[in-house]
Amino acid sequence: MSSCTYGRGGKARRRPSINKDGSPRKRPVDWEGRDQAALIRWLHGEKQRGTQVGQLYDHIYHVPNGGVRSWKTAVEMKRQGAKSGVSDLPVRQARGGWHGLYLEMKATPPRDADLSDGQHDWLEGSEFEGYCPALARGFEEAKAVLREYASWPRTQVVGERLALTNGTEWRRGEANDA
Repeated sequence: MSSCTYGRGGKARRRPSINKDGSPRKRPVDWEGRDQAALIRWLHGEKQRGTQVGQLYDHIYHVPNGGVRSWKTAVEMKRQGAKSGVSDLPVRQARGGWHGLYLEMKATPPRDADLSDGQHDWLEGSEFEGYCPALARGFEEAKAVLREYASWPRTQVVGERLALTNGTEWRRGEANDA
């Protein structure tokens, strides 16, 4: 027996899951994902308004490590370098003496969850490597973290930076024609 039904136009669609009493099962809500999406929308608005925290919008990104996937996709992602515990939102802008920020988001209590061992280890290791680690429970706390981080002065590089001799040149106008 198939778990699909056919709707308009003959397209297959999944039947809703059913509870033991026959009532339709509610889909789980991704509270953390909702808070994170709201944070990114807010940060984009702050960029449009020209605020100091809005400067972080172009430097923040999401690491898609979580979510429900098939085992095949999960295995392929691990082969490509996905690691459990990596923080949700890295910020690649160095401020306050740190190389950047690793922001781990959890939903607002009472819908929050504890840090996994992997998340705790990632935050601890990030701090050891010179990155500012932060845990934010919900949208408001995450906004406060980003506002504070954005208020810090940019980290200054002291001394000369080393340059890689391996790899392909990526800068515009400097490609090797060899």
